[in-house]
Amino acid sequence: MKETIHTLLMATSLSFWSGLAILTGSSVVAESAASQSQGQADTAKQRKDAEQQARPEIENQRQQQEQQAQQSVNKDAVAALQETQKAISAISANKTSEALAAIEQANGKINILLARNPSSALIPVSVEVDVIDNAPRDSKAVLELATNAAKAMDDDNYPAARVLLDALRSEIRDRTYHLPLATYPDALKEAARLLDQKKNDEAKVVLLTALNTLVAIDKVTPIPLLLARTALNGAQVESQKDKAAAQKLLEAAKAEVLRAKQLGYAGKDPEYVALNNDISNLEKQLKGGGEIASLFNRLKEKLAAFTNRQSSQQHKQQQSGTGSRASR
Repeated sequence: MKETIHTLLMATSLSFWSGLAILTGSSVVAESAASQSQGQADTAKQRKDAEQQARPEIENQRQQQEQQAQQSVNKDAVAALQETQKAISAISANKTSEALAAIEQANGKINILLARNPSSALIPVSVEVDVIDNAPRDSKAVLELATNAAKAMDDDNYPAARVLLDALRSEIRDRTYHLPLATYPDALKEAARLLDQKKNDEAKVVLLTALNTLVAIDKVTPIPLLLARTALNGAQVESQKDKAAAQKLLEAAKAEVLRAKQLGYAGKDPEYVALNNDISNLEKQLKGGGEIASLFNRLKEKLAAFTNRQSSQQHKQQQSGTGSRASR
């Protein structure tokens, strides 16, 4: 499995934003920014509520994935991050003894993690599961975006490529932040050593670097494949009473499978061709009045396996962000 590894840097407190407002030299600017931010948040919430009402099966899937992901969060790792934050606050307040005590507590949690997870380099500390559905419905618009994104990549215009690729997303993204066991313990020891030498500022930098460097691992579930599953379930129900309605739902399922392919969710995987052929065969059998129950069941199993295979792929990332993820 190919993985792209980057570094995830995060600020540790919301004071970053209040500090930004102070640096502008104007409370009016801060109030304006807060108002704009609130307006954007309200718009995003309205859009999310509308999506939940329009497609409850997608929100149900998101909640399901979030519940599963939350179970992986390690409480000892979260506690280690929280103790590190306490140490940083203590250093800022010139309370060296409190900082050393917090580091000792964090070290204790890390030692527990090392003992329990000797072969694990990354320990989950926080999760975010979001529905991201930016892609247009029109296949021509999708093709145009993909063509322009490819051209931007060829031209080394990565900012433009990122925007264009983001517009091709239709997925439930499961992002898990991890504490790196390979580097975190050494950072705690180095910070304690520096504090003993009265090098408080240097110790603080070491802790901030450790705290702000987490590894994000994404897993994505293509929304079109979930919608295809819903359409297949509906078609199977309708096939017993309204074959015309069942045919329309099979057409919808086929369109969603094609959409997932066009959006680049393992677009070259031969399973797309197989699924398309199976749906076409089911449409013929439905028209001819043949036995279809077993065909529906096999097709649903095949689609479920393909969807699970896609959502199990991991993509490691490093991004710049703000705010502590450990408290979520």
